[in-house]
Amino acid sequence: MRLDQFLVAKLEEVSRARVQQLIEQQLVLVDEATEKASLRLRGGESIKVLGRAQPSPLRAIPEDIPLDIVYEDADLAIINKPAGMMVHAGAGPTEDDRNRGTLVNALLHRFDALSEVGGTLRPGIVHRLDKETSGLIVVAKNDMAHSVLAAQFAGRQVKKTYFALVHGWVKADQGTINLSISRDSVRRVRMTTRRSGGREAVTHYKVQRRIESPFGKFTLLEVKIDTGRTHQIRVHLSSVGYPIVGDTVYGAPRQARSRTSTITLPRNFLHAGALELRHPRTGEQLSFARELPPELTDFLEKVQAPAGG
Repeated sequence: MRLDQFLVAKLEEVSRARVQQLIEQQLVLVDEATEKASLRLRGGESIKVLGRAQPSPLRAIPEDIPLDIVYEDADLAIINKPAGMMVHAGAGPTEDDRNRGTLVNALLHRFDALSEVGGTLRPGIVHRLDKETSGLIVVAKNDMAHSVLAAQFAGRQVKKTYFALVHGWVKADQGTINLSISRDSVRRVRMTTRRSGGREAVTHYKVQRRIESPFGKFTLLEVKIDTGRTHQIRVHLSSVGYPIVGDTVYGAPRQARSRTSTITLPRNFLHAGALELRHPRTGEQLSFARELPPELTDFLEKVQAPAGG
């Protein structure tokens, strides 16, 4: 067996790519000597792993990507982020994969200065939206603004309003979901409410419209959150039986079907439509809003179209 294959088999939850890094960084010794990943083991060797592999450092780079700037001054900017755009780089296999096409790349190209509190990978980023969630996000242009805005988020003084279309008819006209959230122990890309010891999470919802259509029943919700946990709205609504349309990670079907046709939404029907906060320098109360993007209004129209229409 090759050395890298042996280590993948023996080291739980360690990917082959990470094993390759361990070997390249000379953190693996075979009989007290460094070897290549392709070394064929014959049995009886002494193998030592000396530490954790250190991934190559990430640095965000400017890219000329269009931005929908809702508001801008010397301290902050409000951006209407499209679905499909990551806020900052993730852990892709190569530097290019991890550093291209994000909101941070676009911000670095558009603005002369951004806060450095979040480090070189997350300049200006005070909070996040999921990749397939659209809507309003605040960006700090300097460290003072970042610190004040972060304190507002921590103190639950920032008011965020989302709009979500879910499968099924939500029974109560309004309600609150208060379930702790933690990482799913099996599917690590997911969060769950089913494990004990998670982080507090509170989501409030109000029914805007119940829809009965040839494609099934849907409910349009206005959602507000007291906390900002990873995937909070998505996992909370799914946990009570109402997955967000398009969110196949949390149980939504890939298509909505009628007797004669199918419609597909290649993103989640979740939009951060309103944002209220105090200006970090002046203390002035600021309010911003953006309507649903065209792909979501188009989907709503299709769902509500008469049968055969």
